[in-house]
Amino acid sequence: MADNAAIVRAFIAAWSRLDPDELVDYFAEDGIYHNMPIGPVQGHAALRPFIAGFLASWSSTDWEVRHLVAAGDVVIAERIDRSVVGGKPVDLPCCGVFELENGKIKVWRDYFDMATYTGALTG
Repeated sequence: MADNAAIVRAFIAAWSRLDPDELVDYFAEDGIYHNMPIGPVQGHAALRPFIAGFLASWSSTDWEVRHLVAAGDVVIAERIDRSVVGGKPVDLPCCGVFELENGKIKVWRDYFDMATYTGALTG
């Protein structure tokens, strides 16, 4: 349990480096990333371009962990993702639910309000 929490904390910290290859390496080969407002993406081959696609417009990001709880292979992280996207600051409250297997992310579901994200970009 403590190891899974540490893995998720390290994954969250890794986002600040904006390196899609590093981020994909945290996932199991058939891992799933599901931003709940849109469909899930599965497997390294699909995850890499998906993550790289939105990171391309980010100049920085720093994720503040508000709460993190772990029970067995499940870790829940409430966060505020603070990013600069296309030159605009975006502070996005999120809650991520991670299912880990053998030290890798098997499933990550991220819950957030898409309107908060898009509103910051257009406002």
